[in-house]
Amino acid sequence: MSLLKSTLLASAAGFAAVAGAQAADLPVKKAAPIEYVRVCTAYGAGFFYIPGTDTCIRLSGRARLEAGYQASYSRAAGNGDLTGYQGRMRINVDARTQTAYGTLRAFIRLDAGSRSGYSGVGTSGTQQRQGTAFAATGVDGFGRLQQYSNVDKAFVQFAGFTAGRAASFFDFYAHDFEFAGATAGSDMASTNLAAYTATLGNGFSATISMEDPAYRRTPIFSPSINIAGVATNSALANSGLLLGSSPVPVFIGYTGAVPTRYSTIDAIERSRMPDFVGAVRYDAAWGSAQLSAAVHELNVGNVAAGAGTGAGTNVSIAHTNNAYGYAVQGGVKVNLPFIAPGDTLYLQGAYGNGAQLYTGYSSYTGSFTQSTTTIQGQKFAQFFSDATINPFTGQLSTSDSFTAVASLLHYWSPEWRSAFFGSYGEQSFSAGARAGQGNAYTLYNNLNGTNFGGNSVGTPGTRFYNLSQALRDTYQFVAGASLIWSPVKDLDIGVEGFYTQIGVKNGRVIDQDKDPTAYSTARVAAINAGGFVRTTSSDDVFQVRARVQRDF
Repeated sequence: MSLLKSTLLASAAGFAAVAGAQAADLPVKKAAPIEYVRVCTAYGAGFFYIPGTDTCIRLSGRARLEAGYQASYSRAAGNGDLTGYQGRMRINVDARTQTAYGTLRAFIRLDAGSRSGYSGVGTSGTQQRQGTAFAATGVDGFGRLQQYSNVDKAFVQFAGFTAGRAASFFDFYAHDFEFAGATAGSDMASTNLAAYTATLGNGFSATISMEDPAYRRTPIFSPSINIAGVATNSALANSGLLLGSSPVPVFIGYTGAVPTRYSTIDAIERSRMPDFVGAVRYDAAWGSAQLSAAVHELNVGNVAAGAGTGAGTNVSIAHTNNAYGYAVQGGVKVNLPFIAPGDTLYLQGAYGNGAQLYTGYSSYTGSFTQSTTTIQGQKFAQFFSDATINPFTGQLSTSDSFTAVASLLHYWSPEWRSAFFGSYGEQSFSAGARAGQGNAYTLYNNLNGTNFGGNSVGTPGTRFYNLSQALRDTYQFVAGASLIWSPVKDLDIGVEGFYTQIGVKNGRVIDQDKDPTAYSTARVAAINAGGFVRTTSSDDVFQVRARVQRDF
């Protein structure tokens, strides 16, 4: 037993000696040094270095609840909602690196939300037409529930260049002090562009920008827009245009001097030339000022192939030439610290020819459509088309618009502030443009025994022509105010109310709310024969909304 014990102890000692020698020969793996996140002070508060790089990054965002009320004057066709709600989120990422050429910056912003209720604060036809929102399809949710997602910003800045998705360089005020953004004014927060900004010294800078034209298009007027290929537009679609088009009648045959045959032009615009934007800006301690201008191409498709509709001696109509719309805008921002710290006044005015979205005349009612009725039970539709097509020549005739806006931000105390804002705008179509569409309506109605509904102009000289809503010159007035409480930094609790009035500049129009069948073919004939019809010259509405918002 003693011998066995001695042998085991000797074996254990030998094994330990060998293992120790082998362990001493092995390399020792050291732990990697810990790299702590470092604060970056070069670009302001909130930036830190991405570990292992010389790039500074800032993460920020926003959460918001908004609820609103707007009167409804009808419960027909999906109307009747008085309230709307939305929950919104925003995520910002700002990355900057110092280089020999200056700061290299990349910025991204994602906006998303869920909305319900009436169009003023809930669902948005404008953003649905842009492709940034999609609607529910349930029986009670159809047109009332909507999810929203938008790549609001995604751009690179380097050595004076900006490339990516950013706010248009044409814009200045851009609804800085408003919840709803209801005043008439250019506010293209998200568009695709490539721009260069030169710093000229003494507070002056100049920018030239190529921008995506799709985000500045208001449709060329068509009496029978056929985006969905609905059956009511089949007569025009069968003229040779595919479903999903925007057909416009043009005369291709005459009997004597009277047009008796028509074909159609597809008025959907193609992406050919970018918009060119230029801006000169001045920044100083008292505020800033900017003068900007833009050129915007208008184009359409060819005349449809085939014999057309009707009879008469055939004529050859020239291809529609491209037209170029343009817009100019001037704005000034004045700091008013002598009233209260943070007080600011904006004044801005814009004029556009064939470029309605550069003046922002459709801001409240809705953009990217030739006509719309945001007020539930609206008495008549405003028309926003950038141009019409002359049915005799096939050429474009542009429209005019102008807007003026003023906005004042006042701090009652560091925690309480208010904004006061208002705007006025007009859009006009030439008398010849409306008369030309009236002649096209007359031929189409004679050959097909029907009309274009609410897009009907009517036969020139008739009572219906004098009362129809299509292509009427209109005005818009907006006035509102807000009160916001910020009990702690980056938290806003506020309420905003505003009043909107729209109207025709001359004469009266059919009141579609009180006379909803007036645009039927039978009623058109009765109106022209002196039958009773309800009319109006203006419409208005008041909206109020509340907001809780936390920025971080």
